[in-house]
Amino acid sequence: MKRSPIKYYSTNLRAREISFREALLKGLAPDGGLYVPFSIPSLSKEEIESIFFSDYQETAFIILKKILGDELEESILMNICRDAYSFRIPLERIFNRNYVLRLDQGPTASFKDFAAQVMSRLMNYYASLDKIHLTVLTATSGDTGSAIASAFQGLENIDVIILFPFGEVTEIQRKQMTTLGKNIRVIAVDGKFDDCQRLVKQAFNDASLSGQQLSSANSINIGRLLPQSVYYFYSWSRLATNPDEKIIFSVPSGNYGNLMGGIIAREMGLPVEKFIISTNSNDEVPRYLATGVYSTINPSVNCISSAMNVGHPSNFARIIALYGGIMDENGIIIKEPDLERLRRDFYGVSVSDEDTRETILESYRRYRLLLEPHGAVAWRGLEIYQDVFKTADLLAISLETAHPAKFNDELSRILGFSAEMPDSLMDVIDKTEDFIKIENNYPKLKDIILKR
Repeated sequence: MKRSPIKYYSTNLRAREISFREALLKGLAPDGGLYVPFSIPSLSKEEIESIFFSDYQETAFIILKKILGDELEESILMNICRDAYSFRIPLERIFNRNYVLRLDQGPTASFKDFAAQVMSRLMNYYASLDKIHLTVLTATSGDTGSAIASAFQGLENIDVIILFPFGEVTEIQRKQMTTLGKNIRVIAVDGKFDDCQRLVKQAFNDASLSGQQLSSANSINIGRLLPQSVYYFYSWSRLATNPDEKIIFSVPSGNYGNLMGGIIAREMGLPVEKFIISTNSNDEVPRYLATGVYSTINPSVNCISSAMNVGHPSNFARIIALYGGIMDENGIIIKEPDLERLRRDFYGVSVSDEDTRETILESYRRYRLLLEPHGAVAWRGLEIYQDVFKTADLLAISLETAHPAKFNDELSRILGFSAEMPDSLMDVIDKTEDFIKIENNYPKLKDIILKR
């Protein structure tokens, strides 16, 4: 039986409602807001139980089909899921019922692969149907750029322009973006990630670029978030003793796209007891949960968990919206959300660089658990939560979002050795880079877009 497709509205409430297909290709709403689904469908009891017996590709199909409904033929969606997910998703038991979910086995050794691989195929498919050529603008604080570059390279209907903060990504992360060529253009910005993100949003809001068919592959695009809900369901289904068992997730959070994927999963029926929002020193959201006052951090703090160096996470506007509030693109809360419900559902933790390094060292000494900085922030967040609420015996998963070898310089200083390089990272070490550097200047970016 056909059902009406889900409509998507802008967090700024000044744009018309649109379909998923339109939201995916637009990226950002014309009023500067982010698209949010009016409703999130719940999985039936039978559908949730079926996930316990499904592999990752089948799980992705079940969840994405539920969200997309009749917007995409089942055979096409199944082929996309099979093509996108051909890598392992290890769950590492640490002690009791505490696990680390390693989302670092994809083509670029980052959790961003889970969204980028599906998103690129969906965007290219819809662009071919509409007979358009897209220019995808993406800002990155680390792994997004490499995942997008890898997933979109060579697609005939799409060009990609990636902006990253010069000096705030690792050499490996940079080379994963800058050595691909073809339809991938990489720009180093003399500024912070928030500056890169601001430039991208400025381009979207520039009426003179309306004929350029711009889109985004950042987590500002709803198409990035939906595939990320899948690994929450999948990891829980591998460990839960029954379909009603609740779970705690500790999520390393920068721009909050990863957390939004988890929230979507919870709204679809995943029995989440608590999300631990684990941040580095860019702690604007944990402070908001504690004080009820939201204040952006400008400039963002440069921490060793570089992908989380975000002073105003775009996706927090979506979270505010889901809890009944309104936040504009500048971080101003126009209507307060249900703060008490936010506090029931989330626990915010800020982890300093010193504690991050100590966690990497102690985790390896105690458990032979090898973590990189982002995963260490998440693991420390879980430890703090368990110390406060005495929940060490409950099912809990801490997300490891990048391969430790991406941060070997830091690991060598802390542990005295380097992580073994996966083939996906070894392949780029000796390749020639191609990128340009610009000032934090919108006219320069606009000129590049027009010439592209």
